[in-house]
Amino acid sequence: MATLPRVSARVRILLWLLFVMAVGLASVATTTRSILLRDVDHRVNGLLAQEAGEFANFEERGVDPETGRPFTDPSRLLVEFLVRQYADPDEELIGLVERPGSTPAQFRQPRDIPVAVPLHKDADARRRIFDSPDATGTLHRASGEIRWAKVAVARAGGETEAAFVVAFHPGREQAAVNEEFRILLAISGVALLMTTGIGWAVAGRILKPVRLVRTAAAQLTEQDLTRRIPVHGRDDIAALAETFNDMLDRLERAFAAQREFVDDAGHELRTPITIVRGHLELMGDDPAEREETIRLVTDELDRMSRIVEDLLLLAKAERPDFVTPEPVQLAELTADVYVKARTLGERDWQLAEVADVEAALDPQRITQAMVQLAQNAVQHTAPGQTVRIGSRADGPGIELYVADSGCGVQPQDGEVIFERFRRGTSRRGARGSGAGLGLSIVRAIAEAHGGRVRLRDTDGGGATFVLLLGEAHT
Repeated sequence: MATLPRVSARVRILLWLLFVMAVGLASVATTTRSILLRDVDHRVNGLLAQEAGEFANFEERGVDPETGRPFTDPSRLLVEFLVRQYADPDEELIGLVERPGSTPAQFRQPRDIPVAVPLHKDADARRRIFDSPDATGTLHRASGEIRWAKVAVARAGGETEAAFVVAFHPGREQAAVNEEFRILLAISGVALLMTTGIGWAVAGRILKPVRLVRTAAAQLTEQDLTRRIPVHGRDDIAALAETFNDMLDRLERAFAAQREFVDDAGHELRTPITIVRGHLELMGDDPAEREETIRLVTDELDRMSRIVEDLLLLAKAERPDFVTPEPVQLAELTADVYVKARTLGERDWQLAEVADVEAALDPQRITQAMVQLAQNAVQHTAPGQTVRIGSRADGPGIELYVADSGCGVQPQDGEVIFERFRRGTSRRGARGSGAGLGLSIVRAIAEAHGGRVRLRDTDGGGATFVLLLGEAHT
């Protein structure tokens, strides 16, 4: 099946603009022509009514200058009226007197009419007007249209003896209107051509960021997500470019996290896999050796399982549903963490302080982070050393902390230990055997709550890990 050619947005916008303008300009020109033609009709009708009314008034009130009495001869009446009138260039004033069996005799002003066949030269037209029962009408001829009005002069018996006819030839005025209409159409055509050029340039300028977005999207690869769209102005197109750049930022972070996840998983899982394979390849038939090999392999598999679970947890931290905040009493949450942490090792566990406030937190994730910090404290302290757990309100925010009395953290390791698979140079006594993901999980939980995790020195020696979270509600 053949596909239709793709039409660019620039062309579609221009075509719609030209279509709307063409319809608008044609409507304006057509409406203007109709208004001008209507004005011509009104003027002609007014002129016909005026001339007919003047003749009717003259017939009723006029007197014959020779006799000083009212007119009795229709011919005298028509002649005397015609010599007193001044007609327009396209207007004919004619008096018609009945002649039995022939064309009515006519009386007219001796002047030229600027039409091909005026009424006084068209006997058939005069006959049709004289015989018409109507007082006004329009006569359509091959040589041109005539608008006419007639005032009949009747005999004593009521039959028409003579008639005064005013005829108007509207052809010239209609031609002038049509000429103006053609000029309007020509001007509209020029306007459309100018609109085409201007619209093409303006549409290209407006859609330039869209083309940049399309070009950038076509050039994006998993290896290169650094391209961004220049943002100019504050209109909708600039907002589109900003939104696209924000999307690229999120994609870049997501791909970076994915690559980091794959690199970290490959790096950390390679060693236990190598150990498991080596022990299985070298395992002999001796029962004691087999038992020891199985124990080592099981321990490595358990460590691999923990690494995978921690990595999956960190991957979920990028999702919006990683935490589900709800109103939590901080004092109760701190006490629960203290009770759970006491089972992690033989330490001098102390509930230092509790904040009697309410906060919007995910209690399970916060408990997970605090227990992880307590486990970290156990790994880096000796039996009997003090580990304090507490919470407090710090201005508008809250703090939950775990403070140990161990060897502390070297200054150069303060930020490193929160990265994945990083344990610091000193390893704080090298008691732990974890994969170095625990503090990364703590940081992810804190950031998911809109907070952060900080390392501080403990008075008297040791390390204090603090979760700085959002607002408290008393």
